[in-house]
Amino acid sequence: MRTIALALAATTAITAPVQASDIYRILGPVMTDPSVEQINARCDFYAGQVDLRRDAMLGDSEAATIANTLERYDDITALLFSGSSEAGLYQQVLLTPEQRDAGGACAARLTGLSSEISLSRPLYDRLSALDVSGADAMVQNYYSDTMAAFRRAGVSLDEDKRARVQEINDALAALSTEFARNIAEDVRTIDVTPEELAGLPQDYIDAREVGENGTITLTTASTDYVPVMTYADSDNLRERYAQVYGQRAYPANDDVLRQVFALRAELAELTGFENYAALQFSNRMLDTPQKVEDLIAQTDAAARPVAQADYDQALAVLQQLRPGAERIESYQLGWLSPKVQQANYAYDPQEAREYFLHDNVRDGIFDLTQKLFDVEVREWDTPVWHESVGAYELVEDGEVIGRFYLDSHPRPGKYTHANVVPLFSGSPEPGQVPVASLVQNMPEGLMVHGQVTTFLHEFGHVLHYIFGSRHELAGTSMINVEWDFIEAPSQILENWVYDYDTLSTFAVNAEGETIPRDLVERMNAVRHFNQGMFEMRQLGLTATSYNLYTQPTPNDLGEATREWQQAYSLVPISPTSEMQAAFGHLDGYGAAYYTYGWSRVIAADMFSRFVEEGLTNPETAADYRRLVLEPGGSRPAAELVRDFVGRDISFDAFQRDLEKGLPAE
Repeated sequence: MRTIALALAATTAITAPVQASDIYRILGPVMTDPSVEQINARCDFYAGQVDLRRDAMLGDSEAATIANTLERYDDITALLFSGSSEAGLYQQVLLTPEQRDAGGACAARLTGLSSEISLSRPLYDRLSALDVSGADAMVQNYYSDTMAAFRRAGVSLDEDKRARVQEINDALAALSTEFARNIAEDVRTIDVTPEELAGLPQDYIDAREVGENGTITLTTASTDYVPVMTYADSDNLRERYAQVYGQRAYPANDDVLRQVFALRAELAELTGFENYAALQFSNRMLDTPQKVEDLIAQTDAAARPVAQADYDQALAVLQQLRPGAERIESYQLGWLSPKVQQANYAYDPQEAREYFLHDNVRDGIFDLTQKLFDVEVREWDTPVWHESVGAYELVEDGEVIGRFYLDSHPRPGKYTHANVVPLFSGSPEPGQVPVASLVQNMPEGLMVHGQVTTFLHEFGHVLHYIFGSRHELAGTSMINVEWDFIEAPSQILENWVYDYDTLSTFAVNAEGETIPRDLVERMNAVRHFNQGMFEMRQLGLTATSYNLYTQPTPNDLGEATREWQQAYSLVPISPTSEMQAAFGHLDGYGAAYYTYGWSRVIAADMFSRFVEEGLTNPETAADYRRLVLEPGGSRPAAELVRDFVGRDISFDAFQRDLEKGLPAE
């Protein structure tokens, strides 16, 4: 705490602009147990530095140049990004509600300041006077994107309308904090008897205490919920538990969502767009609502027959287990999947689980990173905010090129899903390296294979950020890539968790035995079962995200959400589900949940080159890093993919993968 206090005290004496890439060096690592006052002081520093940089830019009487205008503006945006990201991390992971609330308040404050910058006519006019015709293509592309972002934000509006846009953005920032807090803190419980846990792994049962009344209290944390929904024999238990889980943050977040939808609709109207989706998509790869609708229709056509084949397999098994069953209920889906895998593919997820201990998985992912990209992952000696958090460095040729925190396990009040929080951008200068945090909710012991997949997926975001964020201009780094490409570099990595040579390096059981090759072969045989159902589920979420931002807000959000999901679901959606209240993507991803589906198309296309040339081919991996990851957002994503695969993006590889789930003729 004394070191933190001294670092903060030192910053109060800084009265000149500081290079954004130096912020991490000046402030040091993120604070690990700060008081509310310390969080506020850190926030003041970021805001003060933005003001100093803005004043220096606008007070310069010299003609606008890249150095005195574009680079200064780049520092402003980098400062705002780092400050709001760091505050967002505090909101997600710190241990007390007061700390988390202070982090959320700072994130909202800096988001509001970012809006103020984007609406500043003096800044826009200063940038407009800049001539970049003699600059290189990367600078010209960045300048063009910057000016387009100003115009999308509403900088061309009159003063009153710009003021209203600022009010809207301030309100949205506060609502975002409230929405996330409601999800994180609404942890519900259900009491069950030990007998009701029949079917679950014994280590799961043994880890839960039986109370004085003879019951076990389970929470809606994923480490409690997912195993029950996957393995508990009791339909009654799974139905009850699903009802509790499906109402997290309800009804509180329905009111928040209504305000968000109304404000974003008004924002779109003010800035000249038909709806918020049109505004949001305008700087994406799929840059119009029609293109997104086309993707939804194309994916539906490809996935629906595969999903029907999945459903038919599952129903046949259900009818053996529950004679007389005429349909599959939503609370039976997760439980049925391993039953079908065992009956039709001789694959038992519990057998595979014995080989996936969390720490071994972590080390295996690090080892894969080292082999693919010729780097070293080593421990980083730095304070952390909880004893379970790890800290690591990425090293190349003896030089640290990035750092990251790993916060793997659930705690009360912590963010409930998995994400990567980019913290500080790097630069080519020695010692100025990107820093990120991977926040997820994994069991401390054994993991199911799907959790291994999620772990590697999220770590892919860490690698993309580190490799793609060492640019002279922070705005050309990974944070500026089109946001509907952002999932592709993570989704491509998921393929390696089906590779025996990769798994055999870390997948060992308690006796030290390596995962058998035939088990991995069976894992691959079952891989495409339920892929069709998965894509249809994703389409339901995509339609929900899209429709809520393109149609009038429904009177009953839950009813509308259930209807939109039912249009793609082959099983009946529970009439008690209010999942929209805990659908965090409705805030951060807005209308653009389609990002995941589009990124899967891109990832399948890029992976086709690895299939042809070898999953561990060093030249292919080096090309992937150089052509796709390292450019970050310096060039359009479609060009990066074209450079790597040698042609424009195709839907074909994704469709071929899907069709592997169809029964053999």
